Amino acid sequence: MKEQLTNSISKYIKLSSEEENLIETFWAEKTLQKGDYLLRNGETCGTDNFVVNGTLKAFYINPETGKEEILYFAIENWWATDIESFQKQSPSIYNIQAIEHTTLLQIRYDSFQEMLKQIPKLERFFRIILENYLGSLQRRIILNNILDAEQRYMDFLKNYPKISEKVPNYLIASYLGITAEFLSRIRKKIKAS
Repeated sequence: MKEQLTNSISKYIKLSSEEENLIETFWAEKTLQKGDYLLRNGETCGTDNFVVNGTLKAFYINPETGKEEILYFAIENWWATDIESFQKQSPSIYNIQAIEHTTLLQIRYDSFQEMLKQIPKLERFFRIILENYLGSLQRRIILNNILDAEQRYMDFLKNYPKISEKVPNYLIASYLGITAEFLSRIRKKIKAS
């Protein structure tokens, strides 16, 4: 299982077998059942979390509507962490919850800092991961402003096919900022064409 993490890291930086072994000592396995929370609004995110298998959703509750609004999904080989809460060790403003049985590898904040001290080249890996995440966030903001709902849905299917297979449509609708009923109409229109 920890090999999955080191394989993911090795796609971006070269690790010696000693470094791989050392990295593995910092991470612990955690299992969540469907519906379990990894993080709740108001808690401090104490771990960085690599998804071994399963699916999580990050969301907040809109104070005006009381509805859940999806920020992101995390599937196998992705990360599920409130980066700001983890880095600043401050309360989170959102929740992370398992959509299905999920296995994670976790590292505590202090262990994360120690790991980076002992293996400085990991700074490059985590910088690349953050750059990729920031790029996807920027892209999402721009597309939400220039594409209509159907175009956003088509883009979602194209860029996240694994997520669209695993996640219920009502959650995809929330991620896209539309109602489940509207997404259903979009899906019927696409099938008919």
